[in-house]
Amino acid sequence: MPRILYSQFFATIRADVAELVDAQVSEACSRKGVEVRFFSSAPIFIFAIAATLHFDSDRMGNETFEHILSRMADQLGHKIEPEALEKLAAHYELVMQANPLLHLTGPVSAEEFAERHTLESLAILRFLPTGAKFIDVGPGGGFPSFPCLVARPDLSAVLIESKVKKADFLVDAAGKLDLSDRVAVINKQFEEVKDIEGDFVTCRALDKFSEKLPRLLRRFAGKHFLLFGGPMLRDGLNAAHRKFDEILLPNSERRFLFVLKK
Repeated sequence: MPRILYSQFFATIRADVAELVDAQVSEACSRKGVEVRFFSSAPIFIFAIAATLHFDSDRMGNETFEHILSRMADQLGHKIEPEALEKLAAHYELVMQANPLLHLTGPVSAEEFAERHTLESLAILRFLPTGAKFIDVGPGGGFPSFPCLVARPDLSAVLIESKVKKADFLVDAAGKLDLSDRVAVINKQFEEVKDIEGDFVTCRALDKFSEKLPRLLRRFAGKHFLLFGGPMLRDGLNAAHRKFDEILLPNSERRFLFVLKK
C-alpha cells in the first residue's frame, strides 16, 4: 500500500505557494480521506488524498501505534498491560484496514484514534463490576466494547449492530483478537432483540442517537446506562426525565459519559 511522507508531499508544491499552504498541508498529512485544494495566483493545485492511501501517521517519528497508546494512556492515568496494548494496536490496524469500505471511524490521526476511540472507551470500566456482562448498541468498529474487553478479561458483551457488513467485521475482529468466547454479535435493530442478558447498556455512536434515545431507554428499562454524547444527549435525557451523572471526557469540552441511575 503506498505511503506519502510530509516531506515528499510538501516538495510537490511550487515555491510561490508553499508559504500559503503550509498549515493546510500539515493538517492534510495527519488525516485520511481528505481532499485539499489550494488556490493562489499560480494555477490551482488540487491534491486529493484518497481514503485508500495509508499515511502511516502512527509511525511518524518511528513511533508505533502501540507506543502512542502507551504514552497517552500514561498521561491519562490508564494502566494497560503489555499484552492488552498489543491487542489494542491490532484492533487499530483492523479498523484502519476496513475503514475505506465500512467507514467505521472518521478520518483521524493515530493519536486522535488512541485518545478519542480506544482510551475514551475505557471510561466505562470503573462502572463495570467484576464479571459484568454489558450490551453495546451500535458499536460500529467495536467501541466501546472491544477496548474494554481487551483491558478486562473478566468482562463479556453482547454487541447489537444493525448493519450487516459491520456485524461481519465485528465477528471477524473478535476472532482475531481472541475475544470470540466473550462476545456475541447480533445483526438486528436493538428494538428487535428479545430476552437479552446484561445489566449494563452502553452506546457511543448510534446513528440518530437523540431520535432513538426514547426507544433505547424503553427497550432496556431497568438496566444501567453508560452513554457517550454531548449537550444534545443531555437535553434528551432531561426531556425523558431521567436522572444521571455526567463526566467530562479527557481533553474534551463538550463530550461526556452520562451515567444513568435506574
